[in-house]
Amino acid sequence: MDRFDELLSRVLEQARSLGIPVSGRIDPHVRVNRRAVTRFGCCIRQKDGSFVIELTHRLLDASDRACLQTLAHEALHTCPGCRNHGALWRTYAGQMNAAFGYAISRTGTCGELGVPDERPVRYLLVCSRCGREFPRMKASPLVRHPERYRCRCGGTLLRKD
Repeated sequence: MDRFDELLSRVLEQARSLGIPVSGRIDPHVRVNRRAVTRFGCCIRQKDGSFVIELTHRLLDASDRACLQTLAHEALHTCPGCRNHGALWRTYAGQMNAAFGYAISRTGTCGELGVPDERPVRYLLVCSRCGREFPRMKASPLVRHPERYRCRCGGTLLRKD
């Protein structure tokens, strides 16, 4: 996808301009994953130490801004010590956010990226206090035992069937 490749090149240039040590061994061709439903991007480390970045097909019609932000998120995973979303990764994400107006975070939502939410919802939990909804595709521990969890507001979660 030429557009994604150009956007990746721009993101890498931005990161390097801030002194962020993104890898020089990133495949310049972004892969499009047509099966990814719940994630927007993925950074794959190859056996030879190089990296491949994938974006979901759901971003094909998204704005350049949404794609740049997702590519930046994944590119930061190529920095030494940043395979996870630890303190160093968050520091670099904060630098990119401040310099380029991104909102890079550990997870992005469809609403934030302007992408329709096409995930099938099999389970729905609702906060008893604020009404916030927690849609889930799989029977996770949250779905099986909502009594063990609380909403950010402190409310209990109830499963809607």
